[in-house]
Amino acid sequence: MSTQHTAKTLQGRIAVITGASSGIGEATAEKLAELGAQVVVIARRAERLTDLVARIQKNGGSALAIAADVTDKAAVRAAADRVETELGGADLLLNNAGVMLPAPIEELATDQWQHQIDLNITGLMNTTAAFTPQLVRAARERGVADLINTSSIAAQNIFPTFAVYSATKAYVTHLSRHLRTELGPKNVRVAAIEPGIVGTELQSHVTDEGAQTWLTDSKNTMEWLTAQDVADTIGFLASLPPRVNLQQVTIMPTRQLS
Repeated sequence: MSTQHTAKTLQGRIAVITGASSGIGEATAEKLAELGAQVVVIARRAERLTDLVARIQKNGGSALAIAADVTDKAAVRAAADRVETELGGADLLLNNAGVMLPAPIEELATDQWQHQIDLNITGLMNTTAAFTPQLVRAARERGVADLINTSSIAAQNIFPTFAVYSATKAYVTHLSRHLRTELGPKNVRVAAIEPGIVGTELQSHVTDEGAQTWLTDSKNTMEWLTAQDVADTIGFLASLPPRVNLQQVTIMPTRQLS
């Protein structure tokens, strides 16, 4: 766990993190708890969430695990209702659940296309719909709330064989810009985080040989970001004064040029 920030800058806040069973979501849950937030961790893998909650509690934090698939609208709605009933509602949402499955378009890997669309777009929309009323109310009552979406540098740059994944992340970034115009005036800060290559489980899901080779080669020529690097950035964003909204943050390995 990072020790860069020890002040309880998020004391009293309720933070919901999706995709929290590994990678950026897991690291962010620990970071926000370290900063004083009570975190709600959502993912499909209940056992991983149980371990995460135990680790957070051992370090003096507070956490609640809810096993749910964000592509299941009813399950996400039930999770939001539970957060409302048990904790009084969320004032920070990190939409982080996602999957990366690159492949040449001519392979017609339509099941993989759909899986990325379902999780990266529909899942994000399900969670946004379920928790936005809580964020708006919290911002009205406390002066600030945060909606933070995990996008990717792929939203901006061109990577052969990553077309569908990149398109889903472009959706996330552009959606975030639009939501800020609606929610910013209500004191809900909206931010898109666009990381370059981060060492997480995402790479282990890749089945395309060309993409696997590209990732392996990149690891030999640069030091990838860690999930903790991104988590620290999210913690920084959420800890800023309410008047400050970093609406789009690109975080790259120093040697990654695109």
